[in-house]
Amino acid sequence: MAFSIKNLVKISDFIWEISQDFRKDMRVPARIFISQNMINEIINDNTLNQLINVATLPGIQKYAIAMPDAHEGYGFPVGGVAGFDIHSGIISPGGIGYDINCGVRLLKSNLSYDEIKNYIKKLTEEIYKQVPSGVGCGGRLDLSYLELDKILKYGAKRIIEMGYGENEDINFIESQGCLTEANPDYVSKLAKDRGKDQLGTIGAGNHFVEIDKVVEVFDENIASKLGLFKNQICVLIHTGSRGLGHQIATDYIRYFLEILNKYKINLPDKELACAPFLSKEGQNYFFAMSAGANFAWANRQLITWEVRKAWKNVFGKKQQKLDILYDVAHNIAKIEEYNISGVNKKIVVHRKGATRAFPNQPVLIPGSMGTASYVLVGQEKSFDISFGSTCHGAGRRMSRTQAKKQIRGLALKRELEQKGIAIQAGSILGLAEEAPEAYKDINSVIDVIHNLNIAKKIVKLKPIGVIKG
Repeated sequence: MAFSIKNLVKISDFIWEISQDFRKDMRVPARIFISQNMINEIINDNTLNQLINVATLPGIQKYAIAMPDAHEGYGFPVGGVAGFDIHSGIISPGGIGYDINCGVRLLKSNLSYDEIKNYIKKLTEEIYKQVPSGVGCGGRLDLSYLELDKILKYGAKRIIEMGYGENEDINFIESQGCLTEANPDYVSKLAKDRGKDQLGTIGAGNHFVEIDKVVEVFDENIASKLGLFKNQICVLIHTGSRGLGHQIATDYIRYFLEILNKYKINLPDKELACAPFLSKEGQNYFFAMSAGANFAWANRQLITWEVRKAWKNVFGKKQQKLDILYDVAHNIAKIEEYNISGVNKKIVVHRKGATRAFPNQPVLIPGSMGTASYVLVGQEKSFDISFGSTCHGAGRRMSRTQAKKQIRGLALKRELEQKGIAIQAGSILGLAEEAPEAYKDINSVIDVIHNLNIAKKIVKLKPIGVIKG
């Protein structure tokens, strides 16, 4: 049956549902968190068909969910959330993404915009110099396999032990920067070869380091508790597990496609390749994925050290304080416990382009380049309706190919600089791919999340310096 907008049933102002009886292989309904005026943006690609496919997977609980920033991805839509029963459910690399633990870290300074406005261009250039970027770019460390295995096992903690951070940094990272299930023995040599010189690099695509200014405070009390204030300068880091994570996904998608018949799993789309979570194969992937997540946390930790070095080079020792507000993943699978129909159950929550939003936890949502980003705080309601999850960004409304055809990188660079945003980019073509026009309106996305009471708006950030590959 072909999907039509007529098949969307309005549950509330910001929740729409595709009924379980829309297609006979659906095990649960599919839910979309979105406002009415954003619906046309989500029906123009394959997002909702992919969400319906997710609703057919074994062991899925409650419903398959798409966030307001959702768009077409590999297998699962980006902006997708699904929880699977630990005993009867599956694990799917397509529900986590190729860039395992792509995530965001926010550093907060004790300086205001007025204090650094004459140094923005210099600081942007210095961060670009200190943080390697670009496709396949290597970093300052070329690790032995033994040392890489320690990082895959212990994540950010290990990189701090190596001298790249402060001991207290670990307290401001999701899962303290380490999934204890990680086992480097289940990561291929090819994946390790791709990653062992990439720590401390941002790569390309939509990854960046950004110098931001707090332009609006929505909740003075919570902002103060988080150490945030109007006109404050912050640094936002967005990147993941680089080539290592990509190769882990590639290896296990291929592996899972070979064993579907073994477990009698019928899929509407081979991109949903999966294995029972508690099977040998499913556990092997979970161990490897967890190692990839740890690598990503180590990567953002080393980038933090590089940003702090750049900060010190520009402002001197006296003003070098850059504390971590929080670091949170948005491509990951984790075992969590939820109440399902009155029973507490362990669930394997897949978040693909979706951010954890536990009550009182800071939530970091980067927008498109040149627009805005947000700090929110998770709310209790997230446990009830979204497996403790929220959106992860603005969400694409234009493919990268389309963006490159329609947008001229040099013109975009000039336009951003005219707005007072310093730009350092390794690729002008790559800049065009990430133009604000290629993305949905971040303010509309955040309003849906705020109005659903999944996460509460605390402050709004605007970029004044952008560093990209």
